[in-house]
Amino acid sequence: MFFHKQELQYKASPDAPDAVYARKLQEVLGGQYGEITVALQYSFQAWNAHVPGKYRDLLFGIGAEEFGHVEMLATMIAQLLEKAPLGITSDAVQSDPAVAAVVGGTDLQQAIVAGAGARAADSMGNPWQGSYITASGNLLADFTANANAEMQGRLQVARLYHMTDDHGVRDMLSFLLARDTMHQNQWMAAARELQEEKLESMPVPSNFPLQKEHRPVSYQYLNFSDGAAAGSGSWASGPTPDGHGEFSYHEGPTTNAPMPPPTHPDARFYGTTEIPNVVEKAAGTLQDKLNRE
Repeated sequence: MFFHKQELQYKASPDAPDAVYARKLQEVLGGQYGEITVALQYSFQAWNAHVPGKYRDLLFGIGAEEFGHVEMLATMIAQLLEKAPLGITSDAVQSDPAVAAVVGGTDLQQAIVAGAGARAADSMGNPWQGSYITASGNLLADFTANANAEMQGRLQVARLYHMTDDHGVRDMLSFLLARDTMHQNQWMAAARELQEEKLESMPVPSNFPLQKEHRPVSYQYLNFSDGAAAGSGSWASGPTPDGHGEFSYHEGPTTNAPMPPPTHPDARFYGTTEIPNVVEKAAGTLQDKLNRE
């Protein structure tokens, strides 16, 4: 059950309208690593969780907070658009390069579709997609994905911080940056705790039998680039993080297999093959007569 309380987690009021910056903020609202994504990602992970207790509660708790961040950004975007000019004449654009830049950077759909409001879209107007969500049912995989989502989101908010001088906007972004810091640390701590409690371990999924892998290549670094420096990393020699093997380094592939011959699908796919066309046509006709669909 959700219950909405009409107050914000932190204030979200700009000093002045800025339609161009409102468009930029759409990225951390409706982009791949925006607040809509993480709010729903953590929620779906919680709904799909198979164990009761602290990990499920953690997912529900942070997911609910992220819905609050969606609201903060949507509120900020609406205020940035509130008193922004609705339109501009071509003469004004031609006489004022600054105005031309503003017009060129405005999200027209914020005005035309949303009536000076936020949209569930990124900064380029691409609609938010459910495919952004990672919710696998494996908590170690999901928590690792969550840490990455928070890292990518914090990167974008940090870049946006330097794209404005508006004190009110920066104040809100400073709060979001701090919460991203917390959430990065929470997901990393949760992933570590999962492993310490032996609920999950690397490699994910840890309960898939290792003997069913082609083990000779499980820990080989196969260098498919001419950059030789990669061989000096800890991923090319020494013990593996999962504790089950030792890294080795090899220039290029260590195995090879012959390429199979070209395929020959049903003649009625009408693909070009080396078989004479008349032969394939006859084969298709025969299959039709035999009712082989």
